[in-house]
Formats: sequence, structure tokens, C-alpha cells
Amino acid sequence: MTGALKKIIYNCKQATFLIEKRTLGKITAAEALQLQVHLAGCSMCRTYQKQSMLIIRLFTGFPSDKIRLDDAFKVKLQQRIEKEMNKN
Repeated sequence: MTGALKKIIYNCKQATFLIEKRTLGKITAAEALQLQVHLAGCSMCRTYQKQSMLIIRLFTGFPSDKIRLDDAFKVKLQQRIEKEMNKN
């Protein structure tokens, strides 16, 4: 197995980055292939992708200036996300 292939297969952090990058714009053909390979074997990232798409659909058109999270909540949420991502 090549190093690039191993890198994406075992890297949920990179996969979630590509999921969000694709949501915000375009990803390259190579990135799309890497993401497809990762998603084929990672149910956690497939779930993340579904949840991300749901959140985007729910909040599209919602005035963003009305949504605010306090800093303590943001820190706790980031820690939980990183903890879950580092399990793989």
C-alpha cells in the first residue's frame, strides 16, 4: 500500500477536512478519490458527512448574525470532537 493511500485510509482528520472543503467549494479529483476511499471503510466519517450535510440544510438561509456560541461551549465541543477523532 502506498504512503498516500495509508495516509487517507487511517486519517479521519483529513477526511473530515475534505468533507468540509467539498461543502464550501470544490475539491480536486485526487482529493475526491481519497475521500471516497476513506468513506468506504470508515462508518464514523460517513456519519459525520451525513450530519454535516443535515446541518447545512437546516441552517441555509438562517441569519448567521443571530447564532452565537459562548467560548466555554466552543472549547468543550472542540475537545470532544478531537477526542472522538483521535480514537481512530
